[in-house]
Amino acid sequence: MNFLAHCFLSCGQEEWLVGNFLADYIGNSPLEQYPAGVQKGILLHRKIDSYTDVHPEVLSGVRRLYSNHHKYAPVVIDVFYDYLLSQNWELYSGQLLREFTQSTYKILMAHLEWMPSHLKKNLPLMIADDWLMSYGTKKGLAYTFSRLRNRLSRPEHLEGVMDSLERDMDLLNAEFNRFFPDVIAYVQESCPC
Repeated sequence: MNFLAHCFLSCGQEEWLVGNFLADYIGNSPLEQYPAGVQKGILLHRKIDSYTDVHPEVLSGVRRLYSNHHKYAPVVIDVFYDYLLSQNWELYSGQLLREFTQSTYKILMAHLEWMPSHLKKNLPLMIADDWLMSYGTKKGLAYTFSRLRNRLSRPEHLEGVMDSLERDMDLLNAEFNRFFPDVIAYVQESCPC
């Protein structure tokens, strides 16, 4: 899953949210440099990724996309699940999506000192572009995939990705809505909130 889902799955804990957000940016940096709550968020992110990578509903979508998008099918699913979360937000949260994203931006900016230097520079730009809300639109999704193509060794494997997702929208949405309650339960069991 991508940023929106990881932030949502942070159990309302500010430092967990920061760590959950940071995890993809810090690689194998020593965790000891971060406060305990941020460390827990980083570890939570890794647990969520491990759980997601082997969940049968997620794997079903990955297999369906594999013939067109090859090794990037799991990445496509990760990004697309943020779109599906935003589309199904009211099923999983009593808070408005806009309120959640604005609150998330404030939390991330309040903990900017823990961000790597490139993220300190880019985070305000990401927020200005309202990137968490943009995941909920097809235009924002297409933009995300176009930026992703620029960083891939085989960008041709993302050709037609929006068509693939549109074609399988109903199946992917149903799989997501069977998976997401499971990952919520997993997070609550693994890291009681």
